[in-house]
Amino acid sequence: MIADISDKEISGLYKTGIIQQTAYWSAVKKMQGIQSKAFNFKSKQSDLYVGIDDDTYFIGDLLIIIQAIDQEHSIAYVPYGPEIEPSDENQGYFLEQLSESLRSHLPPNCIMIRYDLSWESHWAKEDDCYDLHGNWLGVPEKRIQEMRFNFNTENWNFHKANTDILPSNTIFMDLRKGEDMLLGNMKSKTRYNINLAERKGVRVHSLGLESLEIWYELYRQTALRNNFFLHDISYFKIVLSARASDTLSPADVYLLVAEVDSKPLAAMFLVIAANRGTYLYGASASENRNYMATYALQWRAMQLAKEKGCTEYDFFGVSPHADPSHPLYGLYRFKTGFGGEIYHRMGCWDYPLDNRKYQYYASMEFKNQSYHLS
Repeated sequence: MIADISDKEISGLYKTGIIQQTAYWSAVKKMQGIQSKAFNFKSKQSDLYVGIDDDTYFIGDLLIIIQAIDQEHSIAYVPYGPEIEPSDENQGYFLEQLSESLRSHLPPNCIMIRYDLSWESHWAKEDDCYDLHGNWLGVPEKRIQEMRFNFNTENWNFHKANTDILPSNTIFMDLRKGEDMLLGNMKSKTRYNINLAERKGVRVHSLGLESLEIWYELYRQTALRNNFFLHDISYFKIVLSARASDTLSPADVYLLVAEVDSKPLAAMFLVIAANRGTYLYGASASENRNYMATYALQWRAMQLAKEKGCTEYDFFGVSPHADPSHPLYGLYRFKTGFGGEIYHRMGCWDYPLDNRKYQYYASMEFKNQSYHLS
């Protein structure tokens, strides 16, 4: 199924809207002191897709982050890759063949490959996984997921990871529609809040690296308000300053700030790669929330992405369904108001290369905070 896998230069990674599979993302990781590798692979179309009788080959690639977990061992992390999405029935076998082909190209102390799959969840495509109101009921227990994913594999070696690293549920906006139609498809409250922000004088500007402190103060307030981990400012400096201009897969990063009378109220990182604009990070002030600056910010980000030629906008992370007890429910309510389509990804799947060490790593994963690979 997989033939002619080979190393490739990072600069040659193919153009893609998945920013975590671009040369730009490799540049971000390099500035963080993290190694990455790129590979080409070749597979027959008929081996990828059910019902296709075609002997031509598909040539794809993927970016792998090599993450050290201690002085002796590492794991290979594939963020939202590979991009090619085979038919459901072929996915496990395809990834198994890819994993075995990659084995000799990875460090000898690499204990596993973790695929953070952007593929649509098998259980998002089945009617009986939704309730009478159309709400997704989610995935079954791990054992059932693993049985289905490993069904056509030879080694039965895939394990659903204990945690997903990147968001496994998101909302996509179709930017091919005109602005009037985009606004018309929003919930009335969202549309009202966008107009309210404009009437109250909220204006959105694109700022440079010299204004990173403005972002960070808003981010600090957001982290304190929502009790989540606070990245150091150097992390965001890297994301904003990394460049991959002389490559096939660059990305443009915009720091957008919503202000009233020069007072910053909300800010976000918008990343544009190929045909996709991605809302990567967001923050807002704890005061003056009645100005609805976050609504103005998202609307301007969508407009900017559209102006730059994007056909879709990724909101990058919501709860899987309208569950008020879920920690991301607030984001779900906010983002679904803009009228996009909810998309459920497969999430993280592990292919152990050393089963004994993998079992130990998996058992310790929740206790060891150094595993985070985003």
